[in-house]
Amino acid sequence: MATTERDEISGQETTGHEWDGIKELDSPLPRWWLMVMYACIVWGVGYWVLYPAWPHMSGYTKGVFGYSSRAEVAADIGAANDARKVFADRIASADLETIRQDPKLMEFALAGGKSAYGDNCAGCHGSAAQGGKGYPNLSDDDWLWGGSLEVIQQTIRYGIRSGHDETRDSEMPAFGRDEVLSKEQIDQVAEFVLSLSGQAKDAAAAQQGAPIYAEQCVDCHGEKGQGSREFGAPNLADAIWLFGRDGDSIRAIVTNSRKGVMPHWQGRLPETTIKQLAIYIHALGGGE
Repeated sequence: MATTERDEISGQETTGHEWDGIKELDSPLPRWWLMVMYACIVWGVGYWVLYPAWPHMSGYTKGVFGYSSRAEVAADIGAANDARKVFADRIASADLETIRQDPKLMEFALAGGKSAYGDNCAGCHGSAAQGGKGYPNLSDDDWLWGGSLEVIQQTIRYGIRSGHDETRDSEMPAFGRDEVLSKEQIDQVAEFVLSLSGQAKDAAAAQQGAPIYAEQCVDCHGEKGQGSREFGAPNLADAIWLFGRDGDSIRAIVTNSRKGVMPHWQGRLPETTIKQLAIYIHALGGGE
């Protein structure tokens, strides 16, 4: 018959395990710990009975209460959509200026526009609408086609060279690739363009480029390089350039042309969202 060993000092039974002369006591678990464990077991069993818990081949146990977090979320989403619908319907029926003058509609439009911008526009124009090489900055005052609310809405709706029947469209000739101008003439006209913003380094070449510019470029860009919104022609006399304003960049553009494309969003986004986007972009600081 096995004998029970007890610790000489505490009188507590031992487990029989010993390490380097240290014996392990067979101490009972604290009563409070046992009570908590039993309570958790009871709570767990109750949860299994009352709420969805056990998966099976065709679904899961529904529980006595029939609770569904999915249904609760769907109800919350439905309630939020109902609340938004009131404002969305008002935006759909109002013109852009009316929306801008109504503080609550404006707040709703800005929030919706910011969300739509992040999903659809930030990839090209940047999260802060700062743009990048080849992608316009939407928060400055330089707009190829105009920066009013209505013009921005039209651009979003129909795009730039997007293939839509109503898209904004213009085309700059590839003067070098199509052999309209020689390399020497391109160097001269590029130097003249640099002179429009005070960057020319070769006054003689710039002077020779002036008549070439007058013959080939002035109809779109204007006599002083101020550009034209009718054609989406950029201002050549300022410091804002999509593809670079150094001599090499200008020569490359004159030689091969540039044709940036912006997709049209009509049919892809609801008209209310397009309105919200127009208002949000206009409010970024560069809208006119």
